Amino acid sequence: MTDESMLRDAVALASRLIDAESVTPAGPAVFDALEAMLHPLGFAVERFHAGEAPDGPVENLLAVRGTGSPHFAFAGHLDVVPPGEGWSSDPFAADIRGGLLYGRGAVDMKGAIAAFVAAVARQAAGNGTLSLIITGDEEGPAIHGTRALIDRLRGRSLIPDLCLVGEPTSVDRLGDTIKIGRRGSVNIWIDVPGRQGHVAYPHLADNPVPKLVRALAAIDALPLDQGTEWFQPSNIEITDLAVGNPAHNVIPAAASARISIRFNDLHRGEDLARLIERTVHAHAPEATVTPRISGEAFLTEPGPFSDLVSDAIQAEAGTCPTLSTGGGTSDARFLSQLCPVVEFGLVNATMHKLDEAVAVADLDRLSRIYADILARAFRR
Repeated sequence: MTDESMLRDAVALASRLIDAESVTPAGPAVFDALEAMLHPLGFAVERFHAGEAPDGPVENLLAVRGTGSPHFAFAGHLDVVPPGEGWSSDPFAADIRGGLLYGRGAVDMKGAIAAFVAAVARQAAGNGTLSLIITGDEEGPAIHGTRALIDRLRGRSLIPDLCLVGEPTSVDRLGDTIKIGRRGSVNIWIDVPGRQGHVAYPHLADNPVPKLVRALAAIDALPLDQGTEWFQPSNIEITDLAVGNPAHNVIPAAASARISIRFNDLHRGEDLARLIERTVHAHAPEATVTPRISGEAFLTEPGPFSDLVSDAIQAEAGTCPTLSTGGGTSDARFLSQLCPVVEFGLVNATMHKLDEAVAVADLDRLSRIYADILARAFRR
């Protein structure tokens, strides 16, 4: 793929990426397609695998053009969620119908990666460094993807000054929302042991269920916060409760539960995990509490970077975007450790759904907005 007009065509580029099946973790075919787009644009492309089973190995791509400051980075992922059954066309064969481009990843987020490549092709190279930070496991465990890329960037002293993540942030129309932060996430498994026995002889057994129920009730009653200027209140949700006892006359030997906490920047995952552990042990001292922190909350304070992105959106789309921290987590939670991060991309109405699709006009418009963002960033 060396034709210059093709490299400026976000729809054609997105179609190439969609055609490369890449259910998480993404395989080499989709990385081959992206690499073929980047070489003619002057990028040095480095691909590497990180991690071992069960969460790896994961393929990642780091592409760099230019040297020195400023350093602007675009980040995203080539892996997609499984397509599911019932599509009106092959989810891994890009199909344009009625002004829409259909295919798994059209919105989340092969379309945005294609738009960024097209933006680079539109925008003349200037002084400074431009990089693409692309992983293959954002939709999976996210253990050996962006975190490994961050290690690679640090090892090469390639820390960006600004980073734009191309997640689909728009809600009703392209450009109506950008993300300047995300809540953190921690999942916690609670296992309460007991002693199995006959229900007619409870003194010879130890029922774990009442202990777990009391602990969960106490967790559900915990006050966390009322929210902040930029974040909604943190929330704790009980997401699983299991005993696995098929017998009506047997006191079970164990009971377990899982909770999920989405928290704002008033908290840290480790502190919340300790709070849950103390609460559980007050009702079930012998319980095991196992936390897994998926990411910490972060906020890129409104200012020069969000203004730059907003101005580019308004110039091209005529929309003044809302600044938001809502929604789930993204790899921006890791990249925020390096530099200011803003997320902006396509309308998210069909992401992860059957017949995922993006408006062809939006892809072209997004590539022009990204090109304007690049121009403004390098003028700074």
